[in-house]
Amino acid sequence: MNSTEQSEAINTDQSQPRWFIDLDWYERNNRSYLLLAHRCMCPKCCEQLKTNKSEIPAVDLLSTIKDCCSKTPDFITDKLPILESIFRIFLSNGNQPLTIAELRGQLNERRGDTSRIPDDILSRLLKSDRYYGLSQVAESGD
Repeated sequence: MNSTEQSEAINTDQSQPRWFIDLDWYERNNRSYLLLAHRCMCPKCCEQLKTNKSEIPAVDLLSTIKDCCSKTPDFITDKLPILESIFRIFLSNGNQPLTIAELRGQLNERRGDTSRIPDDILSRLLKSDRYYGLSQVAESGD
């Protein structure tokens, strides 16, 4: 790919909506990110959390899951619901925003053949989420 093609790919990619876990959504909706994320932790980290009686900040929990728990082979499997898998993808990448195409690619890589899910279906799933706090990145007004 030459530099012009790369530039066009970046520009196209930047115009696509990007999604992430909106940690503020949990507070606005009287939900607990910590409880939901805790279910995704590996046994080793769960045990460490039990010994540390203080409440772990959301950012630290996200970092722990990214650095340790997401490396386990059963962190994301084809047995999980799609939205749970998407939630775990964001946990495993440190909650970096992703486009639908990037999400589909990671779903395919981690779960197996999910590439048959059309972008519009994935988009509808994300937009209708009322459990995981998945939100679009707000567009910046240039």
